[in-house]
Amino acid sequence: MSTPFNTIGLIGKPNHDGAAQTLHRLYTFLQALGYEVFVERRAGRQLDVLQDCQLLDLVELGEKCDLAVVVGGDGNMLGAARVLARFDVAVIGVNRGNLGFLTDLNPHDFEPALEQVLSGQFVEEHRFLLEVEVYRHAQLKSANLAVNEAVLHADKVAHMIEFEAFIDEQFVFSQRSDGLIVTTPTGSTAYSLSGGGPILTPELNAVALVPMFPHTLSSRPLVVDANKQVKLKLSPENTASLQVSCDSHVVLALLPGDEVVIKKAAQKLRLIHPTSYSYYHVLREKLNWGSRLY
Repeated sequence: MSTPFNTIGLIGKPNHDGAAQTLHRLYTFLQALGYEVFVERRAGRQLDVLQDCQLLDLVELGEKCDLAVVVGGDGNMLGAARVLARFDVAVIGVNRGNLGFLTDLNPHDFEPALEQVLSGQFVEEHRFLLEVEVYRHAQLKSANLAVNEAVLHADKVAHMIEFEAFIDEQFVFSQRSDGLIVTTPTGSTAYSLSGGGPILTPELNAVALVPMFPHTLSSRPLVVDANKQVKLKLSPENTASLQVSCDSHVVLALLPGDEVVIKKAAQKLRLIHPTSYSYYHVLREKLNWGSRLY
Protein backbone atom coordinates (compact mmCIF):
# COMPACT_ATOMS: atom_id res chain seq x y z
CA MET A 1 0.00 0.00 0.00
CA SER A 2 1.35 3.44 -0.95
CA THR A 3 1.01 5.65 2.11
CA PRO A 4 2.43 8.93 3.45
CA PHE A 5 2.54 7.35 6.92
CA ASN A 6 4.73 4.42 7.93
CA THR A 7 5.23 4.75 11.66
CA ILE A 8 2.16 5.40 13.79
CA GLY A 9 1.86 6.42 17.43
CA LEU A 10 -1.21 5.70 19.57
CA ILE A 11 -2.17 8.03 22.41
CA GLY A 12 -5.06 7.29 24.74
CA LYS A 13 -7.15 8.58 27.58
CA PRO A 14 -5.67 7.04 30.75
CA ASN A 15 -7.92 5.04 33.08
CA HIS A 16 -10.80 4.97 30.62
CA ASP A 17 -12.16 1.53 29.70
CA GLY A 18 -13.69 2.66 26.40
CA ALA A 19 -10.47 4.33 25.29
CA ALA A 20 -8.46 1.23 26.25
CA GLN A 21 -10.75 -0.96 24.12
CA THR A 22 -10.37 1.38 21.15
CA LEU A 23 -6.58 1.48 21.58
CA HIS A 24 -6.49 -2.31 21.53
CA ARG A 25 -8.53 -2.41 18.31
CA LEU A 26 -6.35 0.26 16.73
CA TYR A 27 -3.15 -1.56 17.64
CA THR A 28 -4.24 -4.91 16.21
CA PHE A 29 -5.77 -3.24 13.13
CA LEU A 30 -2.63 -1.27 12.29
CA GLN A 31 -0.31 -4.20 13.02
CA ALA A 32 -2.34 -6.37 10.66
CA LEU A 33 -1.86 -3.76 7.92
CA GLY A 34 1.90 -3.93 8.44
CA TYR A 35 2.55 -0.58 10.11
CA GLU A 36 5.16 0.01 12.80
CA VAL A 37 3.12 1.00 15.84
CA PHE A 38 4.20 2.64 19.10
CA VAL A 39 1.97 3.34 22.09
CA GLU A 40 2.24 6.27 24.50
CA ARG A 41 3.51 4.93 27.81
CA ARG A 42 0.67 5.96 30.15
CA ALA A 43 -2.03 4.57 27.89
CA GLY A 44 0.02 1.49 27.02
CA ARG A 45 0.12 0.34 30.62
CA GLN A 46 -3.60 -0.43 30.29
CA LEU A 47 -2.98 -2.81 27.37
CA ASP A 48 -1.50 -5.78 29.19
CA VAL A 49 -3.03 -8.19 26.67
CA LEU A 50 -0.75 -6.87 23.91
CA GLN A 51 2.53 -8.72 23.63
CA ASP A 52 5.73 -6.89 22.67
CA CYS A 53 3.91 -3.54 22.60
CA GLN A 54 6.52 -0.78 22.27
CA LEU A 55 5.86 1.98 24.82
CA LEU A 56 7.29 5.48 24.38
CA ASP A 57 6.93 8.86 26.05
CA LEU A 58 5.03 11.55 24.14
CA VAL A 59 8.23 13.33 23.11
CA GLU A 60 9.70 10.06 21.82
CA LEU A 61 6.53 9.46 19.81
CA GLY A 62 6.96 12.89 18.26
CA GLU A 63 10.53 12.05 17.27
CA LYS A 64 9.70 8.68 15.69
CA CYS A 65 6.17 8.81 14.22
CA ASP A 66 4.70 10.13 10.97
CA LEU A 67 1.13 10.00 12.32
CA ALA A 68 -0.36 10.06 15.82
CA VAL A 69 -3.85 8.72 16.55
CA VAL A 70 -5.31 10.26 19.72
CA VAL A 71 -8.11 8.34 21.44
CA GLY A 72 -10.18 10.45 23.85
CA GLY A 73 -11.81 13.86 23.91
CA ASP A 74 -10.65 17.29 22.85
CA GLY A 75 -8.70 17.62 26.10
CA ASN A 76 -6.55 14.62 25.22
CA MET A 77 -6.04 16.03 21.73
CA LEU A 78 -4.94 19.39 23.14
CA GLY A 79 -2.45 17.82 25.51
CA ALA A 80 -0.91 15.76 22.73
CA ALA A 81 -0.98 18.62 20.22
CA ARG A 82 1.05 21.00 22.37
CA VAL A 83 3.91 18.48 22.29
CA LEU A 84 3.53 16.94 18.84
CA ALA A 85 3.33 20.32 17.07
CA ARG A 86 7.04 20.70 17.83
CA PHE A 87 7.79 17.67 15.63
CA ASP A 88 5.44 18.36 12.68
CA VAL A 89 3.63 15.05 13.29
CA ALA A 90 0.24 14.59 11.61
CA VAL A 91 -2.54 14.02 14.17
CA ILE A 92 -6.00 12.47 13.89
CA GLY A 93 -8.49 11.80 16.69
CA VAL A 94 -10.91 9.03 17.67
CA ASN A 95 -13.68 10.52 19.80
CA ARG A 96 -13.99 8.98 23.26
CA GLY A 97 -14.97 12.25 24.94
CA ASN A 98 -18.01 14.51 24.92
CA LEU A 99 -18.28 17.14 22.16
CA GLY A 100 -15.26 16.13 20.11
CA PHE A 101 -14.66 19.18 17.90
CA LEU A 102 -11.14 17.92 17.12
CA THR A 103 -11.69 14.15 17.12
CA ASP A 104 -13.41 13.00 13.94
CA LEU A 105 -13.35 9.21 13.94
CA ASN A 106 -16.17 7.17 15.46
CA PRO A 107 -14.77 4.65 17.98
CA HIS A 108 -17.25 1.97 16.86
CA ASP A 109 -16.37 1.90 13.15
CA PHE A 110 -13.15 3.87 12.64
CA GLU A 111 -11.48 1.25 10.41
CA PRO A 112 -12.83 2.26 6.93
CA ALA A 113 -12.18 5.98 7.45
CA LEU A 114 -8.73 5.40 8.95
CA GLU A 115 -7.74 3.03 6.15
CA GLN A 116 -8.74 5.72 3.64
CA VAL A 117 -6.55 8.23 5.49
CA LEU A 118 -3.62 5.80 5.54
CA SER A 119 -3.93 5.36 1.77
CA GLY A 120 -3.36 9.09 1.32
CA GLN A 121 -6.98 10.24 1.00
CA PHE A 122 -7.52 12.90 3.65
CA VAL A 123 -7.98 16.60 4.35
CA GLU A 124 -5.06 18.30 6.11
CA GLU A 125 -5.31 21.49 8.15
CA HIS A 126 -2.59 23.55 9.80
CA ARG A 127 -3.83 25.13 13.03
CA PHE A 128 -1.62 27.74 14.67
CA LEU A 129 -0.78 27.74 18.38
CA LEU A 130 -0.18 30.54 20.86
CA GLU A 131 3.08 31.08 22.70
CA VAL A 132 2.44 32.42 26.20
CA GLU A 133 5.25 34.10 28.19
CA VAL A 134 5.29 35.58 31.69
CA TYR A 135 7.71 38.44 32.44
CA ARG A 136 8.60 39.81 35.88
CA HIS A 137 10.80 42.92 36.07
CA ALA A 138 11.58 42.42 32.35
CA GLN A 139 12.85 38.88 32.98
CA LEU A 140 11.19 35.81 31.41
CA LYS A 141 9.86 33.67 34.27
CA SER A 142 7.83 30.96 32.48
CA ALA A 143 6.36 30.03 29.10
CA ASN A 144 4.20 27.42 27.39
CA LEU A 145 2.05 26.77 24.32
CA ALA A 146 -1.73 26.82 23.89
CA VAL A 147 -3.79 25.29 21.09
CA ASN A 148 -7.18 26.63 22.20
CA GLU A 149 -6.65 29.65 24.41
CA ALA A 150 -4.66 31.50 27.04
CA VAL A 151 -6.78 32.72 29.96
CA LEU A 152 -5.83 35.37 32.49
CA HIS A 153 -7.72 34.79 35.75
CA ALA A 154 -7.50 34.81 39.54
CA ASP A 155 -7.24 31.56 41.47
CA LYS A 156 -10.46 32.50 43.31
CA VAL A 157 -13.91 32.30 41.76
CA ALA A 158 -15.53 35.67 40.88
CA HIS A 159 -12.56 37.78 41.98
CA MET A 160 -12.10 41.08 40.14
CA ILE A 161 -8.63 41.81 38.75
CA GLU A 162 -7.17 44.89 37.06
CA PHE A 163 -5.00 44.89 33.95
CA GLU A 164 -4.15 46.81 30.79
CA ALA A 165 -4.15 45.32 27.29
CA PHE A 166 -1.73 46.31 24.52
CA ILE A 167 -1.52 45.15 20.90
CA ASP A 168 1.88 45.59 19.27
CA GLU A 169 2.74 47.94 22.17
CA GLN A 170 -0.28 50.16 21.45
CA PHE A 171 -2.57 50.68 24.43
CA VAL A 172 -6.05 49.20 23.78
CA PHE A 173 -7.96 49.27 27.09
CA SER A 174 -7.76 48.93 30.84
CA GLN A 175 -10.21 46.63 32.53
CA ARG A 176 -11.58 45.41 35.83
CA SER A 177 -13.00 41.93 35.27
CA ASP A 178 -12.68 38.28 36.20
CA GLY A 179 -10.06 37.99 33.48
CA LEU A 180 -9.52 37.74 29.73
CA ILE A 181 -9.59 34.90 27.20
CA VAL A 182 -7.24 35.11 24.21
CA THR A 183 -8.42 32.42 21.80
CA THR A 184 -7.28 30.92 18.52
CA PRO A 185 -9.83 29.90 15.86
CA THR A 186 -9.44 26.34 17.15
CA GLY A 187 -10.41 27.46 20.65
CA SER A 188 -13.22 29.74 19.56
CA THR A 189 -15.72 26.88 19.98
CA ALA A 190 -14.45 26.08 23.49
CA TYR A 191 -14.19 28.26 26.62
CA SER A 192 -14.40 31.47 24.58
CA LEU A 193 -17.76 30.44 23.12
CA SER A 194 -19.16 29.96 26.63
CA GLY A 195 -18.01 33.49 27.45
CA GLY A 196 -19.84 35.04 24.49
CA GLY A 197 -16.89 35.10 22.10
CA PRO A 198 -17.20 34.82 18.30
CA ILE A 199 -16.70 31.62 16.31
CA LEU A 200 -13.60 31.98 14.14
CA THR A 201 -13.35 29.56 11.24
CA PRO A 202 -10.09 27.58 11.26
CA GLU A 203 -8.49 29.18 8.20
CA LEU A 204 -8.57 32.68 9.73
CA ASN A 205 -5.25 34.16 10.84
CA ALA A 206 -6.85 35.86 13.82
CA VAL A 207 -7.22 35.75 17.59
CA ALA A 208 -10.10 37.02 19.71
CA LEU A 209 -9.84 38.84 23.05
CA VAL A 210 -12.90 37.94 25.13
CA PRO A 211 -13.44 39.73 28.48
CA MET A 212 -14.69 37.60 31.36
CA PHE A 213 -17.51 39.35 33.25
CA PRO A 214 -16.12 42.89 32.79
CA HIS A 215 -17.22 45.62 35.20
CA THR A 216 -18.63 47.73 32.35
CA LEU A 217 -21.50 47.43 29.88
CA SER A 218 -19.45 48.62 26.90
CA SER A 219 -16.81 45.88 26.83
CA ARG A 220 -17.03 43.59 23.81
CA PRO A 221 -14.89 40.82 22.25
CA LEU A 222 -12.17 42.09 19.94
CA VAL A 223 -10.80 40.17 16.94
CA VAL A 224 -7.26 41.04 15.79
CA ASP A 225 -4.70 39.71 13.33
CA ALA A 226 -2.84 36.72 14.79
CA ASN A 227 0.51 38.20 13.78
CA LYS A 228 -0.04 40.94 16.36
CA GLN A 229 1.47 40.61 19.82
CA VAL A 230 -0.93 40.84 22.76
CA LYS A 231 0.50 42.10 26.05
CA LEU A 232 -1.39 42.16 29.34
CA LYS A 233 0.08 44.32 32.10
CA LEU A 234 -1.24 43.40 35.55
CA SER A 235 -1.88 46.24 37.96
CA PRO A 236 0.42 46.29 41.01
CA GLU A 237 -2.75 46.96 43.03
CA ASN A 238 -4.06 43.41 42.47
CA THR A 239 -4.24 41.45 45.71
CA ALA A 240 -5.32 38.00 44.51
CA SER A 241 -3.09 35.15 43.39
CA LEU A 242 -3.21 35.39 39.58
CA GLN A 243 -2.68 32.81 36.87
CA VAL A 244 -2.58 32.38 33.12
CA SER A 245 -3.88 29.01 31.91
CA CYS A 246 -2.98 27.34 28.61
CA ASP A 247 -5.87 25.16 27.38
CA SER A 248 -6.91 24.75 31.05
CA HIS A 249 -4.07 22.20 31.32
CA VAL A 250 -0.94 24.21 32.05
CA VAL A 251 -1.04 26.96 34.68
CA LEU A 252 1.61 29.71 34.86
CA ALA A 253 1.68 31.61 38.16
CA LEU A 254 1.53 35.43 38.15
CA LEU A 255 2.21 38.21 40.62
CA PRO A 256 0.79 41.76 40.62
CA GLY A 257 2.81 43.87 38.19
CA ASP A 258 3.75 40.96 35.91
CA GLU A 259 3.36 41.11 32.14
CA VAL A 260 1.88 38.36 29.97
CA VAL A 261 2.94 38.29 26.31
CA ILE A 262 0.80 36.21 23.95
CA LYS A 263 1.81 35.73 20.32
CA LYS A 264 1.52 33.31 17.45
CA ALA A 265 3.86 30.36 17.93
CA ALA A 266 6.24 29.12 15.26
CA GLN A 267 4.82 25.61 15.63
CA LYS A 268 1.62 24.47 13.93
CA LEU A 269 -0.65 21.51 14.52
CA ARG A 270 -1.03 19.24 11.46
CA LEU A 271 -4.61 18.07 11.87
CA ILE A 272 -5.80 15.22 9.63
CA HIS A 273 -9.47 14.61 8.70
CA PRO A 274 -11.27 12.04 6.54
CA THR A 275 -12.26 13.34 3.10
CA SER A 276 -15.90 13.61 4.25
CA TYR A 277 -14.96 16.25 6.86
CA SER A 278 -16.84 19.56 6.87
CA TYR A 279 -16.24 22.19 9.57
CA TYR A 280 -19.78 23.49 9.18
CA HIS A 281 -21.21 20.00 9.59
CA VAL A 282 -19.26 19.74 12.86
CA LEU A 283 -20.74 23.05 14.04
CA ARG A 284 -24.28 21.96 13.16
CA GLU A 285 -23.86 18.63 14.89
CA LYS A 286 -22.06 19.78 18.05
CA LEU A 287 -23.98 23.04 18.58
CA ASN A 288 -27.40 21.68 17.55
CA TRP A 289 -27.87 24.17 14.75
CA GLY A 290 -30.88 23.80 12.48
CA SER A 291 -30.67 21.49 9.46
CA ARG A 292 -31.62 22.40 5.89
CA LEU A 293 -35.24 23.45 5.36
CA TYR A 294 -35.51 21.88 1.90
